[in-house]
Amino acid sequence: MDMSAFINQTNNTPMILNPLHPPFNPDSFMHHKGLKIISWNLLRRIGASVYDIAYVIEKEQPDLLLMQEATKDIEQLPNLLGGYYKRFPLPDRIHGVAYWAPFYPLQSQTLTLPRGALIRRVAQLLHFGSFSIANVHLSHGQILNRRQLRSISKALPKHAAILGDFNIIGPDFLPDFTDVGPKEPTHKMIDVLPFRLDRCLVRGMNCVEANILPYQFSDHIPISVTLKLPPYHHK
Repeated sequence: MDMSAFINQTNNTPMILNPLHPPFNPDSFMHHKGLKIISWNLLRRIGASVYDIAYVIEKEQPDLLLMQEATKDIEQLPNLLGGYYKRFPLPDRIHGVAYWAPFYPLQSQTLTLPRGALIRRVAQLLHFGSFSIANVHLSHGQILNRRQLRSISKALPKHAAILGDFNIIGPDFLPDFTDVGPKEPTHKMIDVLPFRLDRCLVRGMNCVEANILPYQFSDHIPISVTLKLPPYHHK
């Protein structure tokens, strides 16, 4: 995309596309407006750039963006948009899982996942008080990635969501969680075989909207969900 849309031509400095949102109450959002979350595998350094991400944020206005295969380059995102960004690199890899939020820094935690033979993986857990959200990029092995999913579910409270690149083919077999993400394919293997690898599972939450987004900067299509807490819930 054209980077000039994000660069001040007079002094070559980044433009702030959006002012920071005022402080917000997560429970209020989740009961009334709902929390709009985008999840997107960026394809490391050859996929979506920081400018592509800024473009999608400006168009879609998410309350939370979850990224997989985010590299060090993406750390420039707050310089373009404001907001807050944090990345958890995968051990011995140039990429990792990351979040961007327009409101304030989120309470985050690294969860080490059951490891495979090649790549050690971590999940990024984001805690909002009465609910938590896990940002994941699971292994390709179909037995291992389901083990990793079960490990994540045990680390989450009763009101929780898991989003990201699951790398799972077929059902996830995760008790107590419901698959509420869009049902369309989100990835094409070698531009031929379509798979729905990017998903959203919830427990103790409702999904009021789920879509794939029309952006082709990566080999994965971003997904968007709007989640709400049930009318009466307890921490």
